[in-house]
Amino acid sequence: MMNLISINVSKPKPIEYNGKTVYTGIFKEPVSGSVVLRKNNIDGDGQGDLKVHGGTYKAIYGYPYEHYSHWQQDLDRDDLSYGQFGENLTVSGMLEEEIHIGDVFQIGSDVKLQITQPRVPCFKLGYKMGLPEFPKQFLESRRVGFYFRVLEEGLIAANDPISCIEVASEQMSVTEILNLRFFDTNNHEQIEKARKLPALSPSWKKDFIRILETRDLL
Repeated sequence: MMNLISINVSKPKPIEYNGKTVYTGIFKEPVSGSVVLRKNNIDGDGQGDLKVHGGTYKAIYGYPYEHYSHWQQDLDRDDLSYGQFGENLTVSGMLEEEIHIGDVFQIGSDVKLQITQPRVPCFKLGYKMGLPEFPKQFLESRRVGFYFRVLEEGLIAANDPISCIEVASEQMSVTEILNLRFFDTNNHEQIEKARKLPALSPSWKKDFIRILETRDLL
C-alpha cells in the first residue's frame, strides 16, 4: 500500500562550502496539516540553485520511507528524521525498482504527479549528512528516490493515500534508468529505448544522447 508519510519543506539557507557561500534548500523539515502542492514546488519550500534544482521536471522530490532503516543501519545513526535526504515527500510503497518513468500517481483527492527521473545527489547532501563522500555512496546504493512533475495542483497532507492511476506504456523502472546512466553505459540498445521515453526529463534525454554519440565516435 502506498502512502504519504511526511511532507518536508525548507526555504534556501546559506552554507559555507570550499570558502564560498552557497544557498541550499536541502534542510527540509516536516510540516503538519494540509499544504498546497503547486506546479513548481510546495508552499513553504524553495531551491537554492534553480539551474540544477527545481523546474518542471524536478518540481517535487520523493524518497522511499523504506530506505531509512537501511541508512540507519549502514551509517550506524539514529538521528535520521523525515526530510533527511532533502525530499519533499517521504513516501511508502514506492520503491525505485517497482515504479517507472512516466507512471502517474494521485495523492489524496486532488494532486496528480508523474515520475520524470531518478535523483542524482550533489555535494549538498554530503554537507547535510556531515559525510563528504556520502553522495557517491548514496548513488551507488541505488536508493536515490525520484523526481515528479506536477500534472494537477492541490492540497496534500501526511497520511494521504497514494494510488497509481496510470502505468507508463514503456515500463522502464527508475532503477533501470539510473543504471543505464551511471553503471550500465555500454547497454546502448536499452539507452536508445530510454532516451525516447516521453516522460523522461529533457536533461536525462540529452545525457543518453551524449552517451550514444560518444559510442558513434569510437
